[in-house]
Amino acid sequence: MGNTFGILFRVTTFGESHGPAIGLVIDGVPPNFPLSEADIQPDLDRRKPGQSKITTQRKETDTVEILSGVFEGKTTGAPLALLIRNEDARSKDYANIKDAFRPGHADFTYELKYGFRDYRGGGRSSGRETACRVAAGAVAKKILARHKVSIIAYTLAVGDIYAKSIDLGVIEKNLVRAPDMAQAQKMIARIEEVRKNGDSIGGIVEAVVKGCPPGLGDPCFDKLNARLSAALFSIATIKGVEFGAGFKAAQMLGSQNNDVFVAKGGKIATATNNAGGINGGISSGQDIVLRMAIKPPSSIAKVQKSVTKDLEETEIQVKGRHDPCLCPRVVPVAEAMIALTLVDALMLHKSMSV
Repeated sequence: MGNTFGILFRVTTFGESHGPAIGLVIDGVPPNFPLSEADIQPDLDRRKPGQSKITTQRKETDTVEILSGVFEGKTTGAPLALLIRNEDARSKDYANIKDAFRPGHADFTYELKYGFRDYRGGGRSSGRETACRVAAGAVAKKILARHKVSIIAYTLAVGDIYAKSIDLGVIEKNLVRAPDMAQAQKMIARIEEVRKNGDSIGGIVEAVVKGCPPGLGDPCFDKLNARLSAALFSIATIKGVEFGAGFKAAQMLGSQNNDVFVAKGGKIATATNNAGGINGGISSGQDIVLRMAIKPPSSIAKVQKSVTKDLEETEIQVKGRHDPCLCPRVVPVAEAMIALTLVDALMLHKSMSV
């Protein structure tokens, strides 16, 4: 299984949704770098379940423990090992579907590939695994901050309700993590409506990277946008990724889509950013702007048709505690995967220097 991400900054995750713990090991953390659990916990708190009325009510503190790689408050250069214990798994909620396949889930493909599956919340296919990514991403973010690189993501849309303005200061002040307080209330109301109906809803998450140095990314097969896309598509709920103008570029003329170069502040910049900060697969120094299509969560309370492993037709109703919309919790996960990709790309770029 593909449990390791990165080339020089390598993250390996382990554990299952209903096992005793989940965790990760990071290779490539620079030595003599100040680091503690307090640097990692805030992002885990943003991702953890049970944080609001519009997320799953599973109660996990997601308290991170540093097991190795830090001595007297600084990294040693040895592998950094982190552990997050599972505290509120309810495996009995899944007993009724252990022999049937949940629509939209990885149950069927895992069974085909491995000959069996962990039906307790999906095992490794569960979104619970993304807590490990967020912990690793918090470390990556702190490294990027030294290079004045920042990443901020937010919910741009829930269903057909879009943010009409972008105020980065209000993202953490509403339950859906939208940059528009007025539209956020409409998004929340829509999520509550679909949850009461036993259903779920998708949306769009947008991310902006500021301060990314030019030159990250390598032709031809390691383009920065290709690596970022691969990282984000590894989040199971993401079904589409676009940069800059994205799919709108298909309706534009070249004269409209091209970003004209201008002199700005003693540097070369562009008048527009339809490329999303990446040209030819290499960062240009402009803001990297990308959007992700988030599918509706597959676990819904409605009765659905399915089949068993013995090919018997059946009906199933997914029990347990699940998110009616994943956008608010995808925000920190997306930031983490972007941070991991950029740190790795930055290290690769610096390794080219003589």
